[in-house]
Amino acid sequence: MLEKLRRKFWEKTKGRKGQATLEYIIISSLIGIFCLFAMKRIGQVLEKRLNYIKTSITKNLPMDK
Repeated sequence: MLEKLRRKFWEKTKGRKGQATLEYIIISSLIGIFCLFAMKRIGQVLEKRLNYIKTSITKNLPMDK
């Protein structure tokens, strides 16, 4: 009787804990990859804007010698 209950319990819970852990790993990895790409894109946009600001400042500054 006890063996039968243990077998039923094992069949119902078999692999669920590992599956949840694997899903968590996959989701957190995808979020991490997305964040890396987003930060790279933000860095590129900031670099372009700063270069534009630098160029416009140097063009508009009077050069008195």
